[in-house]
Amino acid sequence: MMKNMRKLGVVAGTAIAVSLTLAACSGGGSTTPSPAPTSAASTAPATGDASETHNDADTMFAQMMIVHHEGAIEMADLAVEQAESEEVRSLAEGISAAQGPEIEKMTSWLEAWGEETAPMGGMDHGGMDMDGMSQEEAMADLESLSGGEFDRRFLELMVAHHKGAVEMAQTELQDGENPEALELAEQIIADQEAEIAEMEQLLTTL
Repeated sequence: MMKNMRKLGVVAGTAIAVSLTLAACSGGGSTTPSPAPTSAASTAPATGDASETHNDADTMFAQMMIVHHEGAIEMADLAVEQAESEEVRSLAEGISAAQGPEIEKMTSWLEAWGEETAPMGGMDHGGMDMDGMSQEEAMADLESLSGGEFDRRFLELMVAHHKGAVEMAQTELQDGENPEALELAEQIIADQEAEIAEMEQLLTTL
């Protein structure tokens, strides 16, 4: 009698265990996987959208400012070699050092956005006229000068060049939407307006 009861207990226990296992398997299949895909779907696109959000104004700002900065660096490097005044050489070194990393930053944005790194149809190197001169004409003018004449002409042309960058940055603030591009535009305005004031002051002493 005791043996039969023991057998019944084992059978009952086994049946309960099997039913619980089946319930766990069926329940796990319907509930366990669902939170993971939902979580991944809600977070992954958000990070991508945050870094890639941009419009045509952001693209144009980055493309044109890269070319504009390249023109400024070309002029500044020449001034480092040829300027007579230590103040002018120091200023030129600062311009080149600041704008190189900004070019790299804007290039990385354009690549992340899937945009061309150069403006469509090309653009005059330097991005603007300086006292009615193109980048190539300005460089030729500077290369023909030396001493104090070089220093003064470099400052005059770089002031005009910087004013062009400020205008481009102001347009970005009005029309752009990418947060990083807007932040850089504000930084460019602050930095280049400060350098314009410094160069205009230097011009009074040469």
